[in-house]
Amino acid sequence: MRRSPRVVVLAVLTALAACGTADPPAGSAEGGVSGEVTVFAAASLTETFTELGKRFEKAHPGTTVTVNFGASSALAKQITEGAPADVFASASPANMAQVTDAGAAAGDPTTFARNRLVIAVPAGNPGGVTGLDDFADPGRKIALCAEQVPCGAAARKALDAAGVSAEPDTFEQDVKAALTKVSLGEVDAALVYTTDVRAAGDDVEGIEFPEAGQAINDYPIVVCKDAPNAGAATAFVDLVRSARGRAVLSAAGFEEP
Repeated sequence: MRRSPRVVVLAVLTALAACGTADPPAGSAEGGVSGEVTVFAAASLTETFTELGKRFEKAHPGTTVTVNFGASSALAKQITEGAPADVFASASPANMAQVTDAGAAAGDPTTFARNRLVIAVPAGNPGGVTGLDDFADPGRKIALCAEQVPCGAAARKALDAAGVSAEPDTFEQDVKAALTKVSLGEVDAALVYTTDVRAAGDDVEGIEFPEAGQAINDYPIVVCKDAPNAGAATAFVDLVRSARGRAVLSAAGFEEP
């Protein structure tokens, strides 16, 4: 028995309507990705990952990138304790190992950038700092990162390589906090990353030193095992590792791995 054309049309429209109301796969939007991507990233990545987040949202309409910046050691602890994160970008392999050893990573991390230390001084260098030897001078105010965070561990390596016993006046919980002490003129010098001095603009000056080459930090990145939005997380990591991502990192002063 043949159905009338009207019946056929109604059947087709009903089928199309059903397809239109079906829930899309998680993390998809018109064949791409959608939804919120939560990235846990080292404080020294603040400027670059903020920029990459904007580029990701523009390339993937319907996405929102939320970045939690902080000390890599603190971020790793949060992830291993169950904090909902899609991506983890660490300023050192040691803190990344906290996550992988706990089984909280989906696959193997990839190193996407490197960073080296520089002596940061306030504009005009009022303390007259010239090198690492000045970090042992009790007459100067010095800031270092705490040794459990990557910039602090790297500082310890550099100071040991130079044979300098530093006498810091303050230990900061991440590199941005140490840099703030410098930019406000609260200390004469601090050991921070090259990228942070560049981001600080005219408020801070950088002094290079030879031992920095013995304390370069690798930056690994990985998708978290229990990522709420695994598809978008993978796409974000791909962006960071792409030529476009490397260009953003390079412009900020990061070195390629």
